[in-house]
Amino acid sequence: MAHAAVPFSTSVFSVEVARIGLHCNPVPCVIMGRNKSLTVANRKEVVAGDVLVIQPGIEHTVVCSGGLNVMYLDGLPWSAGSRLAERLQGRLADLAIDAMFRGSDAQAALRQRLASGATQVPPQLVAVIEDLIAEPMSRMTQCELADRLQAERTKALRLFKAATGQTFRRFKQWSGLQHAARKIASGELVRTAAMDAGFADTAHLTRTFRASFGLTPSEAIAGLAKAWPI
Repeated sequence: MAHAAVPFSTSVFSVEVARIGLHCNPVPCVIMGRNKSLTVANRKEVVAGDVLVIQPGIEHTVVCSGGLNVMYLDGLPWSAGSRLAERLQGRLADLAIDAMFRGSDAQAALRQRLASGATQVPPQLVAVIEDLIAEPMSRMTQCELADRLQAERTKALRLFKAATGQTFRRFKQWSGLQHAARKIASGELVRTAAMDAGFADTAHLTRTFRASFGLTPSEAIAGLAKAWPI
């Protein structure tokens, strides 16, 4: 069977805040202090540095007194084992900085350097992922996923997680959340961003936003305003 590349997104945000609250990013992310080094911590581990890559699925806080830039690497098959985060140094740190500010070529190179192994993805699954990324309000069900993959439901869900690193439900939620975050960053009202991204209401978006980013939408808006003064 032929396989194809998955068009995973790489999202970059910048905020000027002193601290990011307890949260759990669903995909690997790279963070960089805007003016000073930063610290990532949980009950078991503390990691400090100028440029860090954070493991998905582990709750943590971030102390970033000078603000930070953050880059989310959707679909990246990267693992630090049980470690919360790793410092990026030397050429790898330079590549991460280029990826944040110089676009897709540097991002592709960084993904290649960090990837711990690639999953072969059949074209019909690539098409499903493309549709979910393009339409964050998609109501695609597990049964529809199974039909499109021509597989039993449980197998279809396993294939999806192997290809994306997330459950089917979490991937849809994360795609909607990133869409809302981009809307908010562009100046959209929170309630409008929530509706456009498929959330039930502003409260639903706020809960999900805080759990994944460590900030409420209002805190993010204030941080964005400081990071990019008008």
